[in-house]
Amino acid sequence: LGRQVDGPLSTPRSSPLSASAPAARVLPVPGPEATMTPSSAYLSAYNALCAGGWAAVLLLSLRHLADGGALSSVCSDPFLVTVLVCVQSAAIMEVLHAVSGLVRSPAVVTAMQVGSRLAAIFALTGGGKDTLERFGAGLMVISWSLVEVPRYLFYLAAILSGDATKGTPYPLFWLRYSLFAVLYPSGITGEVLTFLAASKSDTFLTFLGESETCRAFMYYFIMSIPVIYAPGSPFMIMNMAGNRKSAFRKRFARPPPPPRGLVFPVTGTKNGKPERSTTVANRDTIVAAVAAVNPHRAEKARNEKNWRFKYMRHYVTLVEEQCKSREAALAVAEAGLQHLYEKFEFVHEDGTSSSFGEAMARTNSKKFHTGTIQGTGPANTNKFLEIPYHGKMLSGQPLKDQVQKWVDYGTIEPDCGAAICKVVDNPTWMDLSDKHFVLLGAGSAMGPFRVLMALGANVVAVDLDRPNIWKGLIDVARNSSGSITFPLSTPQSDCADDTQLYAAAGCNLFTHTPLIKDWLLDLHPGKHFVVGSYAYLDGALHVQVSLAMDSICKALTERRPHTSLVYLCTPTDCHLVPAAACAAAQADYETPPTPAKQLLFATAQLLSGGKYLQKNARPPIRADDGTSLYLVNGLSVQQGPNYALAKRLQHWRAIVARERKSCTVSSNVAPATATASVVRARMFAWAYEGMPSFRPYEIAEPDTSKAAMLALLLFDLRDGSSAASPGTELSNPNQLMMHGSFNGGSWRCAYTVDSIGEMCVLLHFSQVGGPYLVGAAAVGVGVVLNYLGYFSS
Repeated sequence: LGRQVDGPLSTPRSSPLSASAPAARVLPVPGPEATMTPSSAYLSAYNALCAGGWAAVLLLSLRHLADGGALSSVCSDPFLVTVLVCVQSAAIMEVLHAVSGLVRSPAVVTAMQVGSRLAAIFALTGGGKDTLERFGAGLMVISWSLVEVPRYLFYLAAILSGDATKGTPYPLFWLRYSLFAVLYPSGITGEVLTFLAASKSDTFLTFLGESETCRAFMYYFIMSIPVIYAPGSPFMIMNMAGNRKSAFRKRFARPPPPPRGLVFPVTGTKNGKPERSTTVANRDTIVAAVAAVNPHRAEKARNEKNWRFKYMRHYVTLVEEQCKSREAALAVAEAGLQHLYEKFEFVHEDGTSSSFGEAMARTNSKKFHTGTIQGTGPANTNKFLEIPYHGKMLSGQPLKDQVQKWVDYGTIEPDCGAAICKVVDNPTWMDLSDKHFVLLGAGSAMGPFRVLMALGANVVAVDLDRPNIWKGLIDVARNSSGSITFPLSTPQSDCADDTQLYAAAGCNLFTHTPLIKDWLLDLHPGKHFVVGSYAYLDGALHVQVSLAMDSICKALTERRPHTSLVYLCTPTDCHLVPAAACAAAQADYETPPTPAKQLLFATAQLLSGGKYLQKNARPPIRADDGTSLYLVNGLSVQQGPNYALAKRLQHWRAIVARERKSCTVSSNVAPATATASVVRARMFAWAYEGMPSFRPYEIAEPDTSKAAMLALLLFDLRDGSSAASPGTELSNPNQLMMHGSFNGGSWRCAYTVDSIGEMCVLLHFSQVGGPYLVGAAAVGVGVVLNYLGYFSS
């Protein structure tokens, strides 16, 4: 979705402005270890030549000033202007780099940035002395060159070292992330002054001819460009400030502690030390899973050189292979899970390590103690489903009416709407005093802890051993009609007060995984557990925490009869979908947009080389028994392969538990939700704001999402006809995630989610800046009409 990452090979442009803005990312994507591939060699040469060209511009400018020349006459040197035009024109290659995929840079934004720079060059040179010998021209050129020299050198150093964060020389690193504070404002000022000078230059205005029409066109053209500077300048500067903060935090981050608990496998060595490449581990897991049914396609995945940015095709391949038959789906899932347990490692307290599977099978002498708090709040005798929505609390018929609106619009699937309405019609289902919910990640933003406690449920809470977490959880439990059970490092009777109780509560899913498993196996004998995997972490940690939760789910489904599992699926994944959803996406794709959007979409597709606005509807997949299955590729390259693997292994466990262990498994697709962890990434927040421009998307608020997903969970637990029930027949095990989908519109949208992210950002800013653009256009039209004499007396 256009998220900007300051990693080894990022440093993106930050806005559609040209003024001293960093150019598109011109760095190759390395493998697990940096090597000089042909693309790396080409881009190294490109960056070196650009750095040399801008250095020449800078030196010529400074020499002019040192000789006593004025800033307004910097561009009076024809040789300097020639070098400037050549080196800035070379930036056209950056658009081609982005379009071709040579660098991970947004093609549309890159084209806008390069185009605005070239427009400034056109204004500078097209006006002759009227624009060349101006204060703004000198200010613009010197600001540009002071930014570009260290930027291109930084890119070059990042390629050669393989690490932009810590491998580049610190002075270069500091310049790259600090000069913008002064040079962006000065560069913007210089560009605006240059555009204004061009608008008053007869030489520039008569570029196309002497007629009044030609002069008016040139004037309107050059004055339309600065319009985007007003809303864009603060965005660009603040975005770069955020990048600076992130880059410095990573550069000076403390070295990671020695591996403990569940860790990625060793995949090689680097500088004589073991290396645990998440990219290699991710790829090898998918290879192992696909190889169980199709060794040829697995080999293609193994040979993928650019896994980080081309992993999606292989995840889609995996799901396609699972579509062949029930046994194929299970074979892929079981092979993938087996690989994870065999290859991932568990580092014990004494420093020794074993495979994760072996660690989970060991007998452990250490044990957790058990803490219990029974709530003293009054029992709620009038329980009924409520879902907050747009500031209102909906229940009863108003809620059912809203659900039908969601279904009609395509935001949720019809069977999802029917399930929610059935919960509305069965208020007795809301009494959860007979249920024991094990919440792995009890304090998660998307977890149902508070609602479950309010409904009188018995909650077994598993979360980090941090006192502030447990103070919040226990306080909620005490004021509810439910109960909470939790692991303790010391007996509850030894805790003299709440402070000691909070300090002793909790555990670490990474390092205490075998002990948590043992504790849960012995807890509340005879009770039927409903185990929800709600813990979430960023990046590679998400894979680790998902695998840790999976090991607990695995043990409970194998050794505690009648255990049920609960997962929240993401819409940004590869899912089987109903035929009606595919048909709706096809129909939406064939429906022409408004003329304004049509122009915008055509431009975006042209500039991106077809990467944007890709068709969502796909041809059906024919299973071995002749059944037609429909698939949607909701994967987003910006979320990365670790996120995809973390969610995929949950799918694997879901279908294995349901099909092999006859477990009830609630695994419904939740909508894209504006949680704090998501919207703190600015690009995701902006994309979410623009996403409703694409029918039928709707971004859910956290409380709405949690309430809706709880309703679907209650339906799955209470209604035997639910797809969650192992007694409900499915054509393919992966259809478990197809039913009860509150996907937020991603299944029925005309375009894939990965191809609209940057368009959503642009649409958001066009909406925010709409009044400014209309006002500027009105002024521009007035100026042109006045220029043509329409307002003369």
